[in-house]
Amino acid sequence: MSSIDRVIADGSVHSVFQPIIDLDSGAVVAYEALARGPQGPLATPDALFGAAREAGLLAELDQACRVAAFRGAVEHGLLAPLTVFVNVEPEVLDTAPVDDLLALAAGAPGELRIVLEITERALATRPAELLRTVDRVRALGWGVALDDVGADAASLAFMPLLRPDVVKLDLSLVQKRPSPVIAEIMNAVNDYAERTGARVLAEGIETPQHLTIARALGAHLGQGWLFARPAAGPAERFPVASLTLPDPVAAGAVDQPSPFDCLPPGTQLRRSPKRLLVELSKQLERQAMRLGETCVVASTFQEARHFTPATAQRYRDLVARTGFVCALGEDLPLEPVPGVRGAALAADDPIRGEWDVVVVSPHFSAALLARDLGDDGPDMERTFEYALTYRRQTVVAAAHSLLSRVAPAVGPVPAAAPAAAPASPPPGARPAAVVAPAAGEPLLQRALAASTSGITIADMRRPDQPLVYVNRAFEELAGYRSEELLGRNCRFLQGADTDHDAIGRLRSAIAEGREVRETLLNYRGPDRSEWWNEIYMAPVTDEDGRLVQYIGVQNDVTAQVEAERALIRERDRAQSYLARIEELAYTDSLTGLVNRRRFEERVEVELWEARGGDSALAVLFMDLDGFKAVNDELGHAAGDQLLVQVAARLKARLRRSDLAARLGGDEFLVSLQGLDRASARREADRVAEQLRAAIAEPYDIAGQPVRVTVSIGVATFPEDDAEDFRSLLHRADVRMYAAKHGR
Repeated sequence: MSSIDRVIADGSVHSVFQPIIDLDSGAVVAYEALARGPQGPLATPDALFGAAREAGLLAELDQACRVAAFRGAVEHGLLAPLTVFVNVEPEVLDTAPVDDLLALAAGAPGELRIVLEITERALATRPAELLRTVDRVRALGWGVALDDVGADAASLAFMPLLRPDVVKLDLSLVQKRPSPVIAEIMNAVNDYAERTGARVLAEGIETPQHLTIARALGAHLGQGWLFARPAAGPAERFPVASLTLPDPVAAGAVDQPSPFDCLPPGTQLRRSPKRLLVELSKQLERQAMRLGETCVVASTFQEARHFTPATAQRYRDLVARTGFVCALGEDLPLEPVPGVRGAALAADDPIRGEWDVVVVSPHFSAALLARDLGDDGPDMERTFEYALTYRRQTVVAAAHSLLSRVAPAVGPVPAAAPAAAPASPPPGARPAAVVAPAAGEPLLQRALAASTSGITIADMRRPDQPLVYVNRAFEELAGYRSEELLGRNCRFLQGADTDHDAIGRLRSAIAEGREVRETLLNYRGPDRSEWWNEIYMAPVTDEDGRLVQYIGVQNDVTAQVEAERALIRERDRAQSYLARIEELAYTDSLTGLVNRRRFEERVEVELWEARGGDSALAVLFMDLDGFKAVNDELGHAAGDQLLVQVAARLKARLRRSDLAARLGGDEFLVSLQGLDRASARREADRVAEQLRAAIAEPYDIAGQPVRVTVSIGVATFPEDDAEDFRSLLHRADVRMYAAKHGR
């Protein structure tokens, strides 16, 4: 078996636990279980999950991590009133049954309080399965946390639907400089927390400044290396308290057959022909477009025939601008247009008789919920009873009802969706009249027909601005005969990868009646082969100045675009080579740590910043004890392997803002920046002691146990009053030498 096979089979995966602190009381209220592998190349989470992903064993490893988390929590007494946060690997939900998440629930002790951590990626991939799982988890008394909020706008879109008890802010929110984006995220998070009582948890608190930012962002809870690093057992120095979570929220739609049934008793229902509901639906779609990536849109269309080409185009725009879009109806495919999610509906599903449009975002919620009354007659005159509601609880319940039907995401989407695919006119239908140049202008008519550029004329006075003239060159460009082109809007030549910004510029120009030139990705013929279309469009007005037509001149510039892209690829390749050369110039090739040159540059910058501010920094000079004996007894290859493992331990135990370097041979350097001046020396000595203990742990080198120790010298600025990096390094070197020789 491979190494990862053995790790999973032997139960070698274990958990370390990082405390979660109540920022008001300073008490530890919970621990997050973090997976670790056995000592060696699979010790770190990145290496562990990377190996499992490569071996196709991600689900098995994820299950092993949960077993380790439960077992470790019980073993170390992390029971009530404490809570344990357990992560779920999002990729597992793509392939593994979600029932596996509950496999340990029956055997877990009653005193073990669990919060399940998930991300918006899992909900977007398998919404129906995960929503059911969350409801079942809550039935077991577990809590739910939404992880990495702020890393992606979609997390804000799904927050109202998932109803998390804990909102975990991505570490970038406390570690990066405040920005309008962070302000938008916190506006949404604090609004949700205020309405629901959810707890806000800030991750990545590593400095007092991070703690200040976390409090300013509205966090109730915090975790990070400022409080404690992950360890095998509890952090004894903190008092213990209970984590208070909001009262369980009823799912609302779980027991409701359809969105329309989510309307509360006594809701006033109105009656309307379909014509009005079409406009109400479009208005909600426009509102969703304005809300952007933090918005979820869920709709029903009764039957596939109601999802018209015009509707398909609007939903393409929704996919490009919002966080998640689904469209359900009888015989609608699992992906009605690229990016729009669908469902396989049962024959008796009540939503087949409904027309629903639901829009949910952090600050806005609205739903059009309508039921067909079964009228005969013209389609646009069919009568529905409906309610237009803005009650958040009702809207969220309706969205929950629809998302609980959505099928899991599948592989790559087809190049074009059926609703937008070109089709020949129905039998017996007459093509739209061709508008040729006026009589008496045969020369102009022959010129248009003979042009090697594609020429089109669109009638702006008719619905959907159809083509009313095409020349032979355009037929060849489009891959269709004139009878398949006339009467249609040119947008059917576009696809999922056509630039939405370019489309937007075209539409704006047409709306304003002005000339426009763009280069668009189009698709040719029934096989949908790609070609790049350089299009120039000019308006035509009548005697009264009213816009009546648009003339388009179109050329295939695929060769030119591909040549430009090839040049860009060559430029990017050259830049990557330069970046790699620079990396080699600044990186130790054996350990992957930075070398002295880059370390010196970074510390000089840190010194400059510390002089101008009120922070401190420390440099640690480290020299291994016993390394020569390993080289002499086991050979230089074994010595190199030992140096690599030492470097890995250094990186694993330092903050993201710290820096480790290999000076040469068995000497290493570490810089600690952003320290508090009053406690810089104590903090540096504490880190040095932790590094001594970590490096002193045994190593597995070529199948043999090996032990080395390390001597460390510490110098701090401004306490040591060093003028530059060299003087600071010299003081650390002298102290390392004294430590090594017992002086």
